[in-house]
Amino acid sequence: MGNSMKDSDSLAGSGAGSLFENLRLELRRGCLTLATLAQLRQEHYGYTLRKALAERGLAIDESTLYPLLRRLESQGLLLSQWREEDKRNKRFYRLSPMGEQMLGQLLAEWRELNASLDRILGQKEGQMRADG
Repeated sequence: MGNSMKDSDSLAGSGAGSLFENLRLELRRGCLTLATLAQLRQEHYGYTLRKALAERGLAIDESTLYPLLRRLESQGLLLSQWREEDKRNKRFYRLSPMGEQMLGQLLAEWRELNASLDRILGQKEGQMRADG
């Protein structure tokens, strides 16, 4: 995703910029769910979770993160607990046993998709070199 700013900038004048942005958000949505589940193998509260994801290159807005956490908890994938830390009540999240199982299944699916995309993209690049 390193070139995404250049790509969106080059399309911005044409109306394709908003299409790119919509498709980019759609692509990110599934990645954010997977990354959030993976990061919550260790307990976090919202701020430390956002910080941990950002430090690993995946920034997420609060307006996206908190609804995602609530949805994952309502689906039984997360457990949460209110605790006082630094004289403030904070809600700590972690994977539930069902969340751990689901993360394993999603990671296997992710790896298969990545391998398929690598084969497809590699084949296309090879064809482009042969045609060029």
